[in-house]
Amino acid sequence: MIIETHELSFQFNKHHKLLDKVSIQVPEKSIYGFLGPNGAGKSTTIRLITGLLGEQNPGEISLFGKPLEEQLPFAFSQIGCIIETPTLYAHLTGLEHLKFVSKLQNTDDSKFNEVLDLVGLDHAKNIKSKKYSLGMKQRLSIAMALINDPKLLILDEPVNGLDPQGIIEMRLLLQKLNREKGITIFISSHILAEVEKLCTHVGILYNGILQFQGTMSDLKALNSHATILVEIGNLNQHLSLIQQQYPDCVQVNANELQLKFSSKEEIPTFVNFLTQQNISVYKIQPQGGLEEWFIDLTKQVKTL
Repeated sequence: MIIETHELSFQFNKHHKLLDKVSIQVPEKSIYGFLGPNGAGKSTTIRLITGLLGEQNPGEISLFGKPLEEQLPFAFSQIGCIIETPTLYAHLTGLEHLKFVSKLQNTDDSKFNEVLDLVGLDHAKNIKSKKYSLGMKQRLSIAMALINDPKLLILDEPVNGLDPQGIIEMRLLLQKLNREKGITIFISSHILAEVEKLCTHVGILYNGILQFQGTMSDLKALNSHATILVEIGNLNQHLSLIQQQYPDCVQVNANELQLKFSSKEEIPTFVNFLTQQNISVYKIQPQGGLEEWFIDLTKQVKTL
């Protein structure tokens, strides 16, 4: 495992435990989404993994298969990390930022153009960062994190504040880094739909407790039910008939129903029923996804 924690716990005082026995495993070359609402403990976990917050008991944190305390500070030469808002100097150009970081890390200065091209900023390398958009600043920060050719990239909420186009560009960039460079990416986020599109693995943190960990397929298997939104012609005329057969259906507006099935295999039976009753169907739209799973999971936790 690239990152592994064993029953990692943390608290600032005895009355409030921020993390409670969190054990995560991040496989090599995965994109691991560390998912949870604000205040769940995601940033605290990242700060502990990167050594920015306190000292831990031996063996609680391992990086690259070895206990963290046995390989400091060497381990961090293999990590690129961006925590919260990236810090840039407004008077420096993109290229000058890379030169500055390279001097601090005493790394090879021959990769500047390669890295800038990789993050899509080669055309803007001589422009001062104060003129960059937020998306360009995020990509420049990732370029700075890539200077030391890391095996692991740790990103804390990297799409915060980005517009839809910026979010798409960030997703494509991270997938490219993972696919072409083999970089393992650990990304914290509260944007559920984006994690679903980007990540191969996911850990869900809620109230300092790891509620789920596994592949995206594992998560989908937890909630295998299928929810659909159906647009029906003259719904009011047919509603009572549909409710007799499917009493749990919910009318969401004048023309649409929402139905939840135990599996997607039941949907054709429902469509056949409508067809046999000469009920016109104009649209069938899948509902749910990771957001629904996450909401269901946190509801379950609250009731425990």
